Formats: sequence, C-alpha cells, structure tokens
Amino acid sequence: MKNLKRHLELAYELPLRSSDETILFSAFDVEQNRLFFASSANLVYSLRFPSTRRGEPWSESLLPSGGELIAVGDGDSITAVDYLMEKEALVLGTSNGYLLLHTVDGNMTEVVGRVEGGVKCISPSPDGALLAIASGFGQLLVMTHDWEVLYENTLQIPELDKNDLYDMDSTSDQFESSISWRGDGKYFGTLSGGNDVSHSQKIIIWERDSGSLHATSESKAFVPNSLDWMPSGAKVAVACDRKAEKKCPSIVFFEKNGLERSSFSIDESMETKVESLKWNCNSDLVAAVVTCSGYDAIKIWSFSNNHWYLKQEIRYSKEDCVKFLWDPTKPLHLVTWTVGGKVMSYSFVWMTAVTDTSTALVIDNSSILVTPLDLSLIPPPMSLFNLRFRCAVHDVAFFSKNSKNQLAACLCDGSLCVVELPATDSWEQLEGKEFSIESLDFDVYLGTLSHLTWLDSHVLLGVSPHNLQVNGLSRQDLMEQVHGYFMYEIELTCSENAVPGLVTSSGWHAKILRSLPLEAPVIGVVPNPAKKHSAVIQYDGGSVFEYSSNVDAPRYFHKLDLNTGFSSSCPWLKVVTVDDHGIPGTLVIGLDDNGRLYAGGKILSNNCSSFSLYSNACGSIQEAVTHLILTTRQDLLFIISTNDLLLGKVDLQIEKCTPGHIHSKREANREYINIWERGAKVVGVLHGDEAAVILQTNRGSLECIYPRKLVLVSIINALLQGRFKDAMLMVSSVLLAIRKALQDHVQESPARELCILTTLARSEPPALEEALKRIKEIRELELAKSDDCMRKSYPSAEEALKHLLWLSDTGAVYEAALGLYDLNLAAMVALNSQKDPKEFLPFLQELEKLSPVIMQYTIDLRLRRYESALKHIASAGEAYEEDCRNLIKTNPHLFPLALQLFNDPGKRNQVLEDWGDHLHGEKCFEDAATTYLCCSSLQKALKAYRDGGYWRGLLTVAGLLEFGNDDVLQLANELCEELQALGKPAEAAKIALDYCGDIASSVGYYVIACEWEEALRISYMHKREDLISEVKNAAIECANARVSEYEEGLEKVGKYVARYLAVRQRRLALAAKLKLEERSINDIDDDTVSEASSSFSGMSAYTMGTVKGSGTSISSRTTSKARDMRRQKHRGGKIRAGSPGEETALVEHLKGMSLTETSLRELKSLVLILIMLKKEETARQLQRVGDSLQLWQRAAVNLAEDTVSSDFVDEKAHTLENYVRKLKGESPDRPALSRVLIPA
Repeated sequence: MKNLKRHLELAYELPLRSSDETILFSAFDVEQNRLFFASSANLVYSLRFPSTRRGEPWSESLLPSGGELIAVGDGDSITAVDYLMEKEALVLGTSNGYLLLHTVDGNMTEVVGRVEGGVKCISPSPDGALLAIASGFGQLLVMTHDWEVLYENTLQIPELDKNDLYDMDSTSDQFESSISWRGDGKYFGTLSGGNDVSHSQKIIIWERDSGSLHATSESKAFVPNSLDWMPSGAKVAVACDRKAEKKCPSIVFFEKNGLERSSFSIDESMETKVESLKWNCNSDLVAAVVTCSGYDAIKIWSFSNNHWYLKQEIRYSKEDCVKFLWDPTKPLHLVTWTVGGKVMSYSFVWMTAVTDTSTALVIDNSSILVTPLDLSLIPPPMSLFNLRFRCAVHDVAFFSKNSKNQLAACLCDGSLCVVELPATDSWEQLEGKEFSIESLDFDVYLGTLSHLTWLDSHVLLGVSPHNLQVNGLSRQDLMEQVHGYFMYEIELTCSENAVPGLVTSSGWHAKILRSLPLEAPVIGVVPNPAKKHSAVIQYDGGSVFEYSSNVDAPRYFHKLDLNTGFSSSCPWLKVVTVDDHGIPGTLVIGLDDNGRLYAGGKILSNNCSSFSLYSNACGSIQEAVTHLILTTRQDLLFIISTNDLLLGKVDLQIEKCTPGHIHSKREANREYINIWERGAKVVGVLHGDEAAVILQTNRGSLECIYPRKLVLVSIINALLQGRFKDAMLMVSSVLLAIRKALQDHVQESPARELCILTTLARSEPPALEEALKRIKEIRELELAKSDDCMRKSYPSAEEALKHLLWLSDTGAVYEAALGLYDLNLAAMVALNSQKDPKEFLPFLQELEKLSPVIMQYTIDLRLRRYESALKHIASAGEAYEEDCRNLIKTNPHLFPLALQLFNDPGKRNQVLEDWGDHLHGEKCFEDAATTYLCCSSLQKALKAYRDGGYWRGLLTVAGLLEFGNDDVLQLANELCEELQALGKPAEAAKIALDYCGDIASSVGYYVIACEWEEALRISYMHKREDLISEVKNAAIECANARVSEYEEGLEKVGKYVARYLAVRQRRLALAAKLKLEERSINDIDDDTVSEASSSFSGMSAYTMGTVKGSGTSISSRTTSKARDMRRQKHRGGKIRAGSPGEETALVEHLKGMSLTETSLRELKSLVLILIMLKKEETARQLQRVGDSLQLWQRAAVNLAEDTVSSDFVDEKAHTLENYVRKLKGESPDRPALSRVLIPA
C-alpha cells in the first residue's frame, strides 16, 4: 500500500561536439559513481554523480567531461560498451570486431582482441571474472579478464525449427542478441535469432563453467535486447510481441529451466513496441522503454499481492530515442539519456498511500484505488472503488476538512485533474464502482507537477523543473528548456455545484496565481496545519522553509529556526500540531534514507524504517497529534507520546529498549511491540476510538493491531464520557488496562462489575479463578442478605456466572471452580454450563466423602498442580507416605520442595537418596555424589564419583570407607589408566606419585602433559639421572616441533591476510553493483534458495587459488596439539574459497591462531626447562618464533578489524608489515609476548 514518488529530478547536458553526433551506449562505474557515454563520433563522455556516502547533495554534481576520442580504424565505429572494475577501464567493441580497453583516467586505448563479424554485445559476469561477447555472426564467446577464450558457442541452437531460422549470411548486422547473467554468475541467458520480432525466438540458458546448454524456452516472438535476469536470480524477464494475437506486448517471466512462470500485459495499443527492459538492483522494480504512437515512455512496474502495478510513467518525444539504466547500487535511482545528450537523473522514494484520514489512494497506471481503511481493511489490488483517468497518474494529493473531500492528480502527460468526493460516511454506496475522471481546463501546458499539496479547498501547490509562464511555450519547447525548479500556486474554481453523494470531476478551471523560482531542488512539500495558506518546503540537503501565500512578495519563504531543519535530506516529512502543556505548537518530523528520524531538529532514532502519527480525537485530523508510531529495522514498534517527545525522553527510551538492553520480558512488552513478520512497516493509523496501527508486510498483506498504549487512552476517554458500550468493544485489546481504568475511574455498578469480569475472562491467560472469587463474594452477599444499596452495586451471582460462562470455555471455568476447592461452586458452574449431571455429580460426591486434605490432593492431581498436591499429601500422614514418594519421583522438580516440607531426618535422607538416584540416572555424577554424601550413602557416592571420573572425591570416599592399602593401590592404578585415556595426564601423574609411588610413570605423565618443570623437579628430587635424560630429550624434541609449528603458523598468517585483503577489496568493489536486499518470498524459487543464495556471496569467486583451513599437530611422544586443533576448528570452521562466508572465516581463523593462555604457560615452562638444561640456543629460537607468531597474529587481527567495518581498503596503509611496525612502536620496550625469561 505505497506509491512510487519522484522526489528529486536533475538534468545534465553532455557537450556534444557536433549537431549530428548522437549518444549510443552507456556504462556505469560503481566505484567512482560515474557514468560513461559513447557517441556516434567514437567519443566517450563521463558524468560523475554525487556520492551519498561522502554526504554530497544531489544538487551539487560535477560537470560532465568534454569527451575523449577513441582511436578506431577508418569506417569502424563503437557498437558495445561496458565498464570493468577489475581493469578500471572501459571495454569497447567495434563494428569491425575489435575489442578495445580504454583507461579513462590515463586516456589510453589498447587493442586486446578481435571478433569476426563485429561485436554486438558485451556483458561481464557479476563477479567480473568472465566476459561474454555476442558477435554479428551469431557466435557467443566467453573469455577471462585476461582475454583468454574459455569456450565459443553459436547463439542458434540446433533444435530450433527450420521454419524459425532465416538467412543470416546476407548481412551480419541482422543478428542482435542481449546477454544477461544471473546474479550469482552461475548461468547466463541469451536470445536465439535476430532482431526481427516477426520470427520466433527462444531463451537459451547457458552454464557458466562449461558453456554447455542448460535449458531453452518455448518459441515466442521475443523482442531483441529485452532480456534481463532478475538480480535475485528467481526469474528471467523478457518482452514479447503479440501482434499475431492482436494484443499489445507483454512482459513474460521464465524460470532457470526455461519454463514460463507468469506474465502481464503492458496495457497499451497493439502497435506499441517495447525497446528495452531492465530490473533495478533490488529486483523489486522493472522498467521498460515503450514506443507509443506519439511519444516514447519509460514505464516502471512493481509487484505485490500477485499483481503488477504501473507506478510511474515518464514521457519523452520520439526524436529523443530515450534510453535508460538503473543505478547498480541505489535501487530507486534511474538515469535516462537521449541521443542528443540530455541526461536526466530521477530519484524515487516509496511513500505510504494512506492519508492522514486513513484513506488509501494506491496508484496503478491510470487508476487510483480508493479504500477508506476505517470502513474496511482491503489490501490492493482490491479497493472500495476506483477512479479512472485518461493516462497514468504521476502524483496525487488529498484534502479533507468538515466532510469536504477533494483529490488532485497530475497525470504523466501534464494534465491536472480535480475530483470532488462525497462525505466518507456515504462511501459504502460507492463499493465496486469505477468513475471516469475528466481533466480540468488550464491556460498553459503544465508539464508534470510534483509534490502536489493543498493549501485549502481551492488552492494547490506544485513544483516543476520548468517555468510554465513563458508565453507561447509548446510542449516540445518545454521539454527542451533548461531545468530549474519553480513553485506554482494554482487557484482552482468550479463552475458546477457538487452533487451530494456523487463523485464529480467536471467544470474545474485552473489559473496560476504565483510562479516562484526556488534556490535548490525541492524534495518535499507538506501543508502546515498550524497556519492557514501555509506549507513547509524541504530542499535537497535538509534545510526547511515555510511558504506563506497570504504575505507580500518577496517574503513568501521564511527559513524555520535551527531546531526544525535536518542535517540530511528527509524524503519522508510530516508537519503536525501538538499540545505543549495546553499551548498549541508545531512539530516537524522527518526520516532520511539511512533510518535517522528527526523531530524538532533532534535525532530520535538511528534505525527507523517507517513512522506515522496518531490523534486520540475521534473523527478529526485537525486536533493535536498525541502519539508518534515508528518501526525500527530490528522489527520493533514503538508508541511514543508527544509529551515525552517534547520533554526529550524519546531517544533515551528507544536506546534503552533495543534488544541488547532488555532486562525482562515484562519490561520489553511495556516499552515496545515485537513485529511478527520481518520487514513489515507502518502505513497508517486509525484515529480516535479505533486506536489501531496498520502494518503492511513485504508480501503485501495488511495487518491491523491495537497497541495497549493507544487503546488505554481511548478507553479512559470513553469511560470518562460514560460510553460503557464503546469501552466494552475495546476490551479484547487491552484487558488489564481497562480493568485498571474501571477500578480507578468508574463508580461501582452492575455494568462495571460485568466489565471487570469480561476483562478477567479475556485476559491471556484467562484469570478465571479471580473471576470466580468475585462471583463467590457476590453469592455470599446474597446469602448474607446484605443491604439493598450494596446489592444494587452488583449483578446477581447467577447473572455474573452466566456472563462469565458466555465469555469463556465452560470446561475451563469448571476446572477453575474445582481449583478453589469449593464443591458447591463447582456444581453451580456445572449446572449453568448445561453439563449432564451424570458427568460431574459422581465425581463431586466422591470428593465430598474424602477428608479435606485428600480431597484437595485429588483435585490438584486432576488439575496437574503438582506442587500444591505435594503440600497436601505431605500433610496427610504416614498412611500416604508411599504416594508421596511416587509423586516426587514422577515429578523430579518437586525434590527441593520436598526437602523444605520434611523435617524428620529419616524422611529427608530417603528424599535425598531418591534425588541422588535421579541425578545419577541423568548422568549428573558430581551432583549425585554430593547428594549421596548428604544422606551418608557412601557406596553410592563412590560409584557416582567413579562413573564421573572425579578421582579426588573418589579417593576421599575410599578413605571414608576405610579401604585397605592394596585396594587403594589397585584403585589408583586403574584411575591413572582412565585419566590418561581421558586426556588428563597431569592428574594421572599426581595419582601415580602420591598413591602408587611410581616415579617413572609420574614423570612420564608430566612430560605428556607438557608440565616440564614438575617433571624435572621430581626427577631431581629422586636423583634419577635416567629420568632427567628422558625429560631433556623430550623437551628438545618438543621445542623443535614447536618451532616448526610456529614457523608454519607465521606463513599461514601471511597467506590468510593476503587472501583476506584480496577478498575484501573485491567484495567492496562489487558490493555496490551486486548488493541485494531481502527479496519477496514470491520471487524465490527452490533452486535459487539452495544454489544462488546471493550474488553478494559469490564476490570472492574471483580468486584462482584455494585456501584450506588446517591445524598443525606435533607428532611426538612428549606432546600433543589435538586439543588446540579442536579449539581452532570450533572457532573458525573450514575455509572454502569462493564461499559466502570466506571473508568471515578468514578473520575467525586469524583470531583463532592466537596462542591461548595454556599454550603460553606451556611455552614459558618449556623455555625455562631448556635454559635449566643448558640449551639456551634452542630456547632463544623457540622464544623468537613464538613472539613473532603472536606479534604478527595480533597485527593481522587489528588489520582485519580495521578493514571489516570500513568501506575502503588502502593498499599502502592496510598492510601486515605496517601493522607489525605499529604494534612494535606502541611499546618498544615491552617484554616478549610469550613472557619468557631470556633476551631475544
């Protein structure tokens, strides 16, 4: 439910050198945001657009270049152009078949190849690794960026019907074919046949790697040069001529397998032709050049709710031969150019089609679909009624005040229309109707007016890039005029009286009252509700001015104060009145493309995706706005009071409620609402008692929610005004809020009590027990025969119970009555709920025979209230002890409660032993052993420690059980073997020494554990020269292995960094061209999901090498690196060259290569032991290599962290050597990174 608005339009003029020179081709340089044009004179012109990343306003672009001559042979001419980011140069094809590489910055041209038959089309793959070329002889060549031909195929496929083929040898110029790559570059498509639409053609899908034929479509009269693959990869679009069927052309969509998926008609005459077709980079808009009888037009369609909408049509004269291309990085930026060198830049923005009065006005070609959302929530393409104009609608404005409703529309041919609509309460009578709308009379040709805005019911504002008041200005002259922005105040008069209840559009006349030049391009105009005949205007860049039509010139424009403007352009702009503690005020709210939401000159949020405004006044938009509704990119919806907005609490409130700052679910629910579907946005609100927010999902469906904060305001208003019925209708939205409002603001009465019961019944979950308690109190009042005044304040108990049963599930109410242990109340509920007495009377009679405690226990078991059941059965006596134990064992979460309930030592020990058995069965061995010890069950504790491998506890319990020496020795030897198998040799060494007296085994275990100092200490303590020699040899062997490992690690760091920088540079270069946002689920096919996850993810496919993640292990008796290898695998995973996660995997691997604290401790111990053993040179070498690895690894991680969040990689500054020097320079005297003890 949105319209595509043309909010900024800029014009450029290429300085062609002669009158007969024409522009033929264009190419886009994403890195420098510039556009190249090739002309018939073999000249190349460049035009750089302003960079939004650098903060340049669109109105301050650089002038186009004067043109560079491309050196081609006599009689030769340029026939194809594209830009290669890898080469930073243009690749051009000529009619004689030459392939030229032209470096623009150096103005150098070289011949890199030649194609027989001439070059007809050049198309680089999305990753830039390959170049596809179509020749005039119908040959397809695919080559690398080093100009090596991978394969060559013919564009005519053998299985084509011979009747479909025609002579292609008579002239090579007869063959034309467009080439379009899928977004991930795995496939590309071409059209078979020539440029004559009278002959059938097929779409041919080729495989990138082998060049083999993947699929073909059925034969159709496809339009040459109209093939374009959706960047998301889901569909291939192509134009199809249907003159043979006596129908107008259509746009047809095919899948990768060549099967037709869907199509739509362009809704023009049969003679209309489609010249070219292109998707935008987000795959949500498709545009085409359509040649009509008296003009050419660029039409732009979007898809939603299984319908294609024509959202914009831009008309040109046929002499212009207009062409266009989408910006590869900005999905809503379109550039058009004519053969005469006129370049137009159009910036579009999606605007909600819902007005301030909750009326949806959705533009679709020449129709406006009208739906009052407060009457019916109808998603387009459906509508309540339809307004039909003579051509496509360009812009629309709506005026509503005091039951007067008017609509103004500017059409793509420059016509202006005014429609007078009846009062909204009679719109239901218009359902399903279509009304033809007439254009009004005007004394001049308007051109297309943008930013239409009503000042009052007879004055309209509009912005145009032309001066309309030039006498004798024809349509052609107007289109040739130099662009400069003008604002027009147009007076509207009607010679006919409006007919109540009818839609009328005749008798309107227009006259220009004022024509005012503007100092900069305008991106937004909205009415100022605080002043009559006033509007607020926003220029490109964010500056805001007020326009007043009832003042004398030249002071029509007044710049608003500094607290009103914006620091950036805000296409979404609103000006509203607010109540500032009883004083009317004005608030200017704007949202820019980057998600910054401004109000009063302050930034409220940095990640806003949409916003709307709500007023609690019923049925009037002239009242002050009370709440701001906004959604964030994290799919959170905030409802903010304008009082908080004026007090400056909003930014802190939003920051506090981001997901990282939420402390509890209750706090989250109080501050914001989680939107259930990703990407849904606010499109409008329902004011007053409706208190609703309307969201539209990416699929196009509409959802209406009733936020608690808004409904509470409406409820209090209704209750204070005595409108109890209206309040009841809002109960289902916020029951807790209405209950609080009833108790705090409304006097006691039967209606009040029934309202409270309703809120309890409709709560989530229903508070039925609390409702039954209230009914029970009413029943007790009746039985006590209290005074009449008290009884009049409440309904009868039977009436209240029937009301509760009507609102709730009768079974749930019956169970809630049982839960109160009131059998009489339960019987009363059962009888009033029409239950069969045979179903409940026997059970209630059995309960009545039981003792109170057992009755409560039985009811608790029936209702699965086990904690309460345990409390009751525990107090029932010894006779029910076995039932109590079984209840606890069946529900283990009751063990802590049971310990609190039982004070008798015997019963407590029995509970503890049962708990220990449960924990042992759950393999929680240490907890089980501790529990067994609490009840002195030592044998079970011993088994639990043994099963869990906790040797200290095991040997301690063995002492408590007074094991003999032989039993302890046997147990210790078994533990040593088990711990060694579990990878705990250091613990096995301690047991071998302390309990077994085996010095050799203990030293061996310590060597395996790399506990060098302890191994040597024990060897010297027992004066074992053989063990000292063994430790020495093992230390030397381990040191040599570590040196090799660290040297290999240094080499890997260098390779990983080089690979990371290469991947990062290419990703940044291609991101601008291949960047995709989340596409609609309707555009995804199963094959695309699994095979073409994203064009973006394939950007690292440039590289020729393959890097495999690996860990290094020291194959030695004395040490093992398996543990560190496992850690690194868990950290980084496997690196797959060209995979979507390669860049992230490289960074994670670099981080994972750091020496852990355990590794550093082992390294220090090893170096120290080498020094003790007089092996200083080996120790020094080990220290130097270890320090280098740690230093280079840290430098590599710093480099990756600096570049991963940056949009730019400096080849000179971002090098590993620079970062190593920087680390050394920060602390030149710092100790060695591995903290060893000898000088390097």
